[in-house]
Amino acid sequence: MPLKSTSASLPVSQSIPDIQQVKTFLLKLQDHICQQLAAADGKGRFAEDQWVREEGGGGQSRVLTHGAVFEQAGVNFSHVAGATLPASATAHRPELAGRSFQAIGVSLVIHPLNPYVPTSHANVRFFIAEKPGEAPVWWFGGGFDLTPYYGFEEDAHHWHQTAQQLCQPFGDDVYPKYKKWCDDYFFIKHRNEARGIGGLFFDDLNSPDFATCFSFMQAVGNGFTDAYMPLVEKRKALPWGDRERQFQLYRRGRYVEFNLVWDRGTLFGLQTRGRTESILMSMPPLVRWEYGYQPEEGSPEAALYNDFLPVRDWLAEKGEPN
Repeated sequence: MPLKSTSASLPVSQSIPDIQQVKTFLLKLQDHICQQLAAADGKGRFAEDQWVREEGGGGQSRVLTHGAVFEQAGVNFSHVAGATLPASATAHRPELAGRSFQAIGVSLVIHPLNPYVPTSHANVRFFIAEKPGEAPVWWFGGGFDLTPYYGFEEDAHHWHQTAQQLCQPFGDDVYPKYKKWCDDYFFIKHRNEARGIGGLFFDDLNSPDFATCFSFMQAVGNGFTDAYMPLVEKRKALPWGDRERQFQLYRRGRYVEFNLVWDRGTLFGLQTRGRTESILMSMPPLVRWEYGYQPEEGSPEAALYNDFLPVRDWLAEKGEPN
């Protein structure tokens, strides 16, 4: 049976979820990603904060700042629980209102210093909602997406090819479906533009069974470094100056706008009274806005808007080396 996500009423799966197995994987994933990022940076080290949530659960936040490559990189693990799901989690699932819940996940956002290295975000998560006398309802969600400031065709092709390859064992339709979901989700409606070049986004995944869905979530989590770290290594030594830096800071403003206005994960964290510092570690350390900015025609900055932000089928085109 194929993977199945639905934004409609979630079916009750008969397979029994293993929450501890998910938690063990996510803690190891946090370790792995932090090790990869620290090695690529060569200078910065992750500082860790352990935190406890009053309503139940807690987590550990790891943040690297002022590195040689990464201006800020945060990789968070959280396992929270509560008596009722917040409004952000039941807006599309009213039948789950009033259920107790557990949510486990790893979420990360990386803001490089070099404008030629793209910003990236990833998360993988598991929810379970329970009610006495009824079977639990559970689902997986997550994905990863890329936000370049200066686009490279070769990099975009690699990013999407890696995403497609990790999806392939789960069905031919998985990558196209979750790529489109990513393109639709990471769209800044009030700007009428994409946040970046997309990737994968999935939610409400609980079919055909727990083992298959968990395997897919693991593939996405493990696939992030396969997709992102080669781009870091390729671009981190490129020379840059004030022009590139100013454009990077301006475009970071779009990241802030999306996360504060549209992102469901940010809203869920705030509504469940999660640790605010950990929730907002996704914000870039420096950013600027400029009224009525328009890139110079024919410039590398204009190319981002014209050639990379519009939705494309990157696998239909061979990325040219840069």
